[in-house]
Amino acid sequence: MADHLTGYRRADGRVGIRNHVIAISVDDLSNAAVEGIAHLVPGVLAIPHAYGRLQFGEDLELTFRTLIGTGANPNVAAAVVVGIEPAWTDQVADGIAKTGKPVVRLSIERHGDLTTIAEGARQAALLIQDASELHREPVERHEVMMSIKCGESDTTSGLGSCPTTSQAVDRTVAAKGTVLFGETTELTGGEHLIAARCADDEVRAKFQAFFDDYMRTIEAAGVDLLGSQPTQGNIRGGLTTIEEKAFGNIAKTGSVPVVDALESACAPTRQGLNFMDTSSAAAECITLMAAAGAVIHLFPTGQGNIIGHPIEPVIKLTANPVTAATMAEHVDLDVSGLLRQEYSLVEAGDRLMEVVDRTINGRLTAAEAIGHQEFVITKLYRSA
Repeated sequence: MADHLTGYRRADGRVGIRNHVIAISVDDLSNAAVEGIAHLVPGVLAIPHAYGRLQFGEDLELTFRTLIGTGANPNVAAAVVVGIEPAWTDQVADGIAKTGKPVVRLSIERHGDLTTIAEGARQAALLIQDASELHREPVERHEVMMSIKCGESDTTSGLGSCPTTSQAVDRTVAAKGTVLFGETTELTGGEHLIAARCADDEVRAKFQAFFDDYMRTIEAAGVDLLGSQPTQGNIRGGLTTIEEKAFGNIAKTGSVPVVDALESACAPTRQGLNFMDTSSAAAECITLMAAAGAVIHLFPTGQGNIIGHPIEPVIKLTANPVTAATMAEHVDLDVSGLLRQEYSLVEAGDRLMEVVDRTINGRLTAAEAIGHQEFVITKLYRSA
């Protein structure tokens, strides 16, 4: 592990490990404008998405939490918020501004795209200049919030890459850090193991309510999830049931208690391992966790998932030697030697922590280096 860790301390005291200036859409109609701003100002990161029009109720609230949380994430130095209408634009911009970071707000109505892009580019250029003067400073491990999720799992995931991830979870929590995990659907058949690890009856009841709500949704739809859970990739990799997948998934969560159960995109308030109710779709899950404040993500994979994220670096590790050889440009750590008994699980954990620390200190992940920036909002039901 590194002798010291560095990061960017934001105005609200939280620590980021990247220093992005983002242009984020409030709604799908504003995607062209944020992409136009990013095109004119190199270094600005555009974050378009497909939703934000005629959503309502809990679905709209989740969209706002996700957009505000994305801009508020400590990996973001400043934000340009663009929406078609001023009211919702202000709601997102105001939420981000509560962190104390610079926020520019622009609405397209009565201005049009070209004027909005021109003004956004001028403002974004100044934000980029100001962000370039921000410096890394020494930080403690517990200040760097971590999230975890696995994907394209196979037999090697539960045997190798997920247990290796558990080493990072236990070590981070031992250092008084905070880790998020979720994937509600992929706990099926092993949910009792998570319930047993909940710190108290209140947390256990909240966790069970999230899981039971998922089960009711599936039962009400009257569908067979085979092919979705487990996925075709999971089945190809040797996983035949959701229970097999769940036990491998749970293997990455370590041995520490679950201190809280959170709604999607809600920031944790308790130090330790927190469950978040999320989709098991990779981009949706990581987007929700980044919106909750996670600044580094560990992603064990078997068959080879290629996921990245715009603002939260994603470290991918695999214990599948075929994946490590054929998809090397996507893999940050090969721990297939663990299954060949070339080193112990503790030593595999040491190797992962070295990659984590180098990433915290500024090294780009494989996904960052080749431009994977998947950002997907979770939508609960159809729009009005």
